[in-house]
Amino acid sequence: MKYTSPGPEAFQRLKDSLGRTGEQMADLFGVAGGQQWRKYTGGAEPREMSPQIMFFGAARLALTPDELERVLAKMREIGAEIELD
Repeated sequence: MKYTSPGPEAFQRLKDSLGRTGEQMADLFGVAGGQQWRKYTGGAEPREMSPQIMFFGAARLALTPDELERVLAKMREIGAEIELD
């Protein structure tokens, strides 16, 4: 797989377009919190987002609730314990 993380400006644009706080974006992408999210949007050495985190956030934005529940059900079938807020 070839993957290049979006840059800090792209993550900031997404946050602005969604009208969400850093904490809300962290929740959407499944990262620890607003401070963690800010590592993707700036600072001296912005962090690149892994494809797994990017996929999770994009899936939550693109899939319907029923489609997302199908994925979560498959994860549970495999043995994961997961509940999204």
